Amino acid sequence: MKRIGITGPTGAGKTTALHALTSLGAAVIDADAMYHDLLSSDQGLKEALTGRFGTGILDEGGQIARKRLGEIVFSDHQALEDLNAITHRFILEELERRTEAARREGREAVAVDAIRLIESGIGASCDAVVGILAPSELRIRRIMAREGIGEAYARKRVESQPGDDFYRAHCSHILENGPEDTPETFQRRALALFRSLLGGEKEIPSS
Repeated sequence: MKRIGITGPTGAGKTTALHALTSLGAAVIDADAMYHDLLSSDQGLKEALTGRFGTGILDEGGQIARKRLGEIVFSDHQALEDLNAITHRFILEELERRTEAARREGREAVAVDAIRLIESGIGASCDAVVGILAPSELRIRRIMAREGIGEAYARKRVESQPGDDFYRAHCSHILENGPEDTPETFQRRALALFRSLLGGEKEIPSS
């Protein structure tokens, strides 16, 4: 079974690409949601994090408070590296469990959706890593429309993420989503790429 990583900056069109993959029968694993699930449910991860960062990262209910943890690691490079080192093993183990569950369901592929797919090390476990790219000005407009936020905030979010060169250097495949594209034309190109990655003219399953 193929594992295909999907990454790229916000507003580039990852959702449309994922729809193309699911139409071919792939299961989607949202890595960010999976990480949040682990923070709230995995006792081993909780113990490892409190062992490194102290019980001050727990909320009143004894759960990991992501905001408290973030306040520590985002102002301390070494703390952020330690967090990534701790969480990496738990994330990969859970990814393997979910991949195996998809295999038992008869899926031919899983799509791993993660903004930080490459930086987290998950990309190294994938058979292919597809970067979804779009011009920054187009992404800004899409984010503003999608989330109802102002231009300054949308621009700040876009500028805080890696540039296109990062994804071109680290992804095995690139899908461009340009200003001339409609969702339909971009999805057609995505389908063509994913069919080739899955081994030929894969048919869309009937519903």
